Amino acid sequence: MQLVVVLALDDVISFDLATPIELFGRVRLPDGRAGYRVVVAGATPSVAAGPLRVTPGAGLDVLEQADLIVVPGRNDPKVPTAPEILDALRAAVDRGTRMASICVGAFTLAEAGLLDGKVATTHWLGADRLAREYPAVRVDPDVLYTDNGSILTSAGASAGLDLCLHVIERDYGVAVAADAARLAVAPLHRTGGQAQYILRNRPTLRTGNLERVLEWIEENAHRRLTLTDISTAAGMSVRTLARRFAEETGQSPIQWLTGVRIRHAQELLETTDHTVERIAGKVGFPTASNFRALFAQTVGVNPGAYRQTFRSSATAR
Repeated sequence: MQLVVVLALDDVISFDLATPIELFGRVRLPDGRAGYRVVVAGATPSVAAGPLRVTPGAGLDVLEQADLIVVPGRNDPKVPTAPEILDALRAAVDRGTRMASICVGAFTLAEAGLLDGKVATTHWLGADRLAREYPAVRVDPDVLYTDNGSILTSAGASAGLDLCLHVIERDYGVAVAADAARLAVAPLHRTGGQAQYILRNRPTLRTGNLERVLEWIEENAHRRLTLTDISTAAGMSVRTLARRFAEETGQSPIQWLTGVRIRHAQELLETTDHTVERIAGKVGFPTASNFRALFAQTVGVNPGAYRQTFRSSATAR
């Protein structure tokens, strides 16, 4: 039996905390034995968890016995982590203990220096900030989880389920992981990654220089636009427009236009019965094949799979 220690830091996200407790705590091996013993550890006798308060069952000393330490996210990951906690995490990794973060728990691992040089992910809303504040971390915002062998990270919220199921499969095989997935009423392997959930077209800097042309693109994305059309609407030269887009969005004007069209297509896939061909034309793609290719490249799944995942039950009926 392996010991999983879930670290409850103050202001822990209750969903992130509960996910590994429930998943690992219910794993049963073919002979009926428990696969894991789960302990919640904390640096204080009581920690806040949103509207709840949690009383950890152990102190930080239990980390020394752990086979796997899980670090859930905190509601405000900007709050510095206590030095004794960071030291305990570093010491555990030095001993060869596996470490996994859920959601913005990746910020705690990054703060401890445990993600330097490694591929990591976090909730898509925090991915840009993680990359900016910890440039030594190779942030992949699109995947559901990353596995560096001894250190794993997961994306936002329910991606913690995917990570835990992946660990169970690594430890005990597909059959045991599939049984855990059935208990959680979750797929063992989800189609696509975090990319399909990301809200696109978020300027990284809000200087206001592009506000008018961004609104114009939003209203005219269905048209067959060229770079010259966009620069004329912005009242800038093509070169100046490209520089401003790179500074404020990290994208080219055409990349931004494609993102707007993809987002409009997502809305239509979620709310209408329109065919893929009709949606492609309505949002401004020249052909359905071009739309399918760019949609899959950007979102991580094809339009049909996206519609199955996100279509509302009312629309389906």
